[in-house]
Amino acid sequence: MRYLLLLLTFTAFAQKSIAPLFRSSESIIGQKEYLNTPYNTAGDKLYMVGHQDGTFPPLGWHVKDEMGGIWAHPIKLWDGFSASYTLRGKTVSLHQALKFINYPYANEHRYEGREIEVSRVQFVPDGKSAVYVEYVFENKTNQPQQIQFSMEAISNLRPVWIGERTGMVDSQDRVSFEDNQVIAKDQNNHWFAVMSSSLQASGQQQLKGTKPNTVVAKTSYAFSISAKGKQIISFVFSGSSVSKEAALATNATVLTNGYAYAQAKKERFEKLASASEIQLSDPVLTKAMRWLKYNADWLINDVDGIGRGITAGMPDYPWFFGGDMTYSLQGLISSGRKDVAFSTIELIANLSEKTNGNGRIVHEVSTNGSVYNPGNVNETPQFASLIYKVYCWTGDQAFLAKYFPVVEKGLEWLMQQDKDHNLIPDGNGMMEIHGLDSEMIDVAAYSAKAFLDASKMAEALGRPDLARDFFAKYEAIRLKINSDFWVPSSKSYADFLGTKSQALRLTQDAIERARDLKNDWAVEELLALEKQIAANPDTSKRGFVLHHNWVVNTPMETGLADPDKASQALKTAEKFRNKFGMYVTGIDRSANSNKAESYAAKVGKSDFTYTGTVMTLPTGVQAISENKYGQPNAAYDLVQRMLRTFSFALPGSMYEVSPDYGMMTQAWNSYALEVPVIQQFFGIQPLAYKKEIYLSPSWPDSLRSGSIKKVEIGDNSIDVSYVRGAQKATYNLRQTKNWTLYFSPRTGTYRRWVLDGEIVKPTFIDGRPGLRLKGRQHHLVLIE
Repeated sequence: MRYLLLLLTFTAFAQKSIAPLFRSSESIIGQKEYLNTPYNTAGDKLYMVGHQDGTFPPLGWHVKDEMGGIWAHPIKLWDGFSASYTLRGKTVSLHQALKFINYPYANEHRYEGREIEVSRVQFVPDGKSAVYVEYVFENKTNQPQQIQFSMEAISNLRPVWIGERTGMVDSQDRVSFEDNQVIAKDQNNHWFAVMSSSLQASGQQQLKGTKPNTVVAKTSYAFSISAKGKQIISFVFSGSSVSKEAALATNATVLTNGYAYAQAKKERFEKLASASEIQLSDPVLTKAMRWLKYNADWLINDVDGIGRGITAGMPDYPWFFGGDMTYSLQGLISSGRKDVAFSTIELIANLSEKTNGNGRIVHEVSTNGSVYNPGNVNETPQFASLIYKVYCWTGDQAFLAKYFPVVEKGLEWLMQQDKDHNLIPDGNGMMEIHGLDSEMIDVAAYSAKAFLDASKMAEALGRPDLARDFFAKYEAIRLKINSDFWVPSSKSYADFLGTKSQALRLTQDAIERARDLKNDWAVEELLALEKQIAANPDTSKRGFVLHHNWVVNTPMETGLADPDKASQALKTAEKFRNKFGMYVTGIDRSANSNKAESYAAKVGKSDFTYTGTVMTLPTGVQAISENKYGQPNAAYDLVQRMLRTFSFALPGSMYEVSPDYGMMTQAWNSYALEVPVIQQFFGIQPLAYKKEIYLSPSWPDSLRSGSIKKVEIGDNSIDVSYVRGAQKATYNLRQTKNWTLYFSPRTGTYRRWVLDGEIVKPTFIDGRPGLRLKGRQHHLVLIE
C-alpha cells in the first residue's frame, strides 16, 4: 500500500517535464540513414539498448538477439516496449522515430505528426536500477484533443551470458497488475521487473510473448490535451535480481523524483566535462575529447557482489576485461577518472585472485562473476604497467602498497610461462588468431615494459635489489625484441617467434583467409613467403612477418624499439591502413581500402566477424607509436582517421570497428585518443609520487593552439595552454601546488627562451633543451 501512496502523491508534481533539462544541454543529432542502428541509455546500475528509431529489435550475438532491451546485471528485465496512441479513431504507432538526439546523459526520439507531435526522452538515474521514460505530446491544433494511449512492455527476465555456470536458469515469466503497476517475475527465480506510470491506467491486459518465457503487459491510458498545449506521461522500468520489494522501492522513488535525479545527473556530467577540459584549434577533436569522457561513463557497470568498473563495450561486451581495462584506464586516469581507475583495478584484481591466486590477470568475466577466460599472457604484464601509470598520476602510496604484491606475484607467474627460458613468455597475446600462441611480439613488448615499470615501483618502495633484478630482465627482453624479433627484409618486427613447421602451418591458414577476402596482393605475398620458408633449411625458432598484425607496432608503442628500426617499422605500417585507421590484421587490407565507407553494409547484419576490420585500438597504438618517435604530424593524421568515425553511426560515439561495426561504444577509445592528445600533444607526464610533472609537448603542425584545464595529478591540478604564432610558441602554465615542473618541448627549435618576461638559458632535460621550474604560474615565449 505504501507504494500506492507514493504514486498518488506523485501526481501533484509529476508533470514537471525532464525534457527542458535535456534540451538545455549539448546534443548531437543522429543521421537518418542510421536510425535503424543501436543507441544506449546509460546508467551504472541499469542501461537500455535499442535502435535510434525507438524500436527494440533483436540485437547482439553473445546471447543471440538478447543484448538489447533493459538490463540490470546480472539479469535482463525487459525486451523493450512499444507505444501507440489513438486520436478520433485513428491509431498511430510510435515505432519509427524520424529523429534521434543524443545528450551526454540521456536520449530523445522525435515522432512528427500533422496534429500531434510526440517526443520520447529517457535517462537512467545514477545508482538506480531503473530507467525513466517520458512521452511529451504536443497539440499543434487550435482544438483540445482526447488521446487514448497504449503501452506494451515485454518482460524477458533472463540471465546474463554464461549465467548457467553459476546456476542461473531462465524460466517462464508471470505478470500481475498491482496498484497501477506491472510486476513481472521469473517463476523459478527471485527476478523481478516493474513498470509504473505517472497516469492511472484505464485498462490492463496480459498478452502472450512472441519469444519463449516472455510476457507482454498492455496498459491503456486516457488524457486530454488543450489547444496548442502539451501533455506528459512518464514511465519507470525497474527491476531486481534479489526481491520484489527492491524492484518496487526503486521504481517508486525514481517515479517520484525523476526531475531531481535528471538534474543531478546533468550537473554530474557538466562536472565531468570540466575535468581535463580541452580546447583545440581543431573543433571536431575538441568535441570528440569531451564526448569520450561521456562514453566512458556510459560503460561503467556497478554489479552487487561483483564490483564497480568500466566494461569493454556496448552492446555485446557489457562486462569486465583485464586487457581492455589496462588500455582504457591509461587514458582515463588523465581525464579525471581516478575513481573509475581505482574501482576497476580493485574489481579485476579481486576476481583474478579468486580465480587464479597466482598473480595471473583474468581476460574476461561475465557480470555473474563467472570467468570465461582466466587470462592470456599479455594481461598480466599490462596490469603491472597500469599500476605504475596510475601511481604516477596519483602518487597514492597506499594504492602502490596494495597492488605491488599482485604485480610481483604476476611477474613471477609470467616468467613461468617462458618454456625455453629465453625470457620471452609463451602463449596467446592480443591477437585471437588460431595457432598464434608461441612467443608473441606484443607479449614480449608488454613484458619488457612491465619489468621496467616494476623496477621503478620497487625502487619507490625501498627495494633496490628487486628493482635491479626487474631492470635487468627489462634490458634483456628489450635486446631480444630488437634482435630476435626484428626481420630486416620486411622492415618490421615479427608477429611471433616460432619454428619452420609452425610458420608453414600459419602461412597456409593465412593464404586461405586472404583468398576468402579476395585480397590477391596478400595471397601473392603469402605464397612467396611460403615458398621461401619451405626452401630455408633453418628449423630453429626465429621471427616471422606473416599477418602484419597491428601488434608488431607494440615495440614502438612502449618505446622499446631502437630508433632506426622504429623509423623503418613505422613506415612499413603505413601500408596497412585505410581512411579510418589501421587494420587489425594487415593481410586483410582490401585493394580498394581507401574507398571504404560502411563496414556494416559490407558484411551485412546476419553474421558477426572481426575479419577484415579496422579498429580504433590499433590506430591509437600507431598514433602513440608515431608520437613516441617524434612524429606528431603522422600521429595527428591517425587521430584524424579515427575522428572520421566520430558520430558516424551513433551520435557522440565511436564504434569499436571503424566506422560503424561491432560495439557502438568502446572503452579503449579513451586510450586511443586521450593518450596521444593529453599525454603526448600536451605532453603531460607526471611523477606525482615525487611531486614532479614533466611537460614534453609534441604539437603537430595543424594544431595552432590548445588548452587543457583542471588536470588532476595527485593533490595538484595543472592548466596548460599553447599558441603558435609567427616563429614563436607561447605557453602558459598554472598549477595549484608548488611542484617541480620539467618543461622540454619535443617539437620545435628555439634560439631564445623568455620566461615570465626575462630571457633565460635552457638546460637539458632527457636530452632536450628545457627548464626546471618552481612556482605556480609561468608564462613562456619560445622564439625560433
